[in-house]
Amino acid sequence: MLNQPDAEIELDRALLLIAAHERPDLDVVGELRVIDELANGCSAPTLDAVARHLFGYEGFEGNQGNYYDSDNSMLDQVLDRRLGIPITLATLAIEVGRRLGVPLAPVGMPGHFLVRDRVLNDVFIDPFHGGAVIDGEQCRRLFVSMHGRAATWDDSYLDPITKGALVYRCLNNLRALSERDGDRTRLVWVLRLMTRVPNAAPDASSKLASMLVEAARFDEAASELERLADKSPTHAEEARARAEKLRAQLN
Repeated sequence: MLNQPDAEIELDRALLLIAAHERPDLDVVGELRVIDELANGCSAPTLDAVARHLFGYEGFEGNQGNYYDSDNSMLDQVLDRRLGIPITLATLAIEVGRRLGVPLAPVGMPGHFLVRDRVLNDVFIDPFHGGAVIDGEQCRRLFVSMHGRAATWDDSYLDPITKGALVYRCLNNLRALSERDGDRTRLVWVLRLMTRVPNAAPDASSKLASMLVEAARFDEAASELERLADKSPTHAEEARARAEKLRAQLN
């Protein structure tokens, strides 16, 4: 999916496919219909109407009481519980907007995810804080409140990011939670998905290979290292050498 042109990527489907690795019986098509119904209930095809509908009438909100619950990163659970973190709530707003013809863009401001109007560049939604509609200066003040006055602000923090970058950031959140919880089963499939994102950082491939070696899955580990070598010339020599050693252990 992520190898398609960015405009053709369905963020809701991508995040639901991630959730299906956690719950293999997840009805992805059924969950997409839930989002269809949310869009059908919106009163008007505008940014303000989307914000009011989702974060007012429908009651979606940021899970401030248990921010680091991994279910906040799973879109099916966000739809069920009406609770999420900025990135999943932003995804929901973007995808409801897409159905209504409201052009919304993901904004990966450090530490806090936002939604930006693609037409009016100084109009944003803060999905975690009640879907508040704010401007660029309010975004800057939110950044300062989170990082302190000594933190350096850059206007580029409010530039839209690609959909692929949003998916990677969501996976990286799950990676951090899996490492914190010691959930090695989840960490393996999260790392594997991270390695499949175009232009992904090489550390996920290296970490995945190491975990597969620890589980004596040498053939899989070698394949991951060979894939890393093909993608990253900088790491190609080392990765191929590690892969050859692992292949030798299979003889």
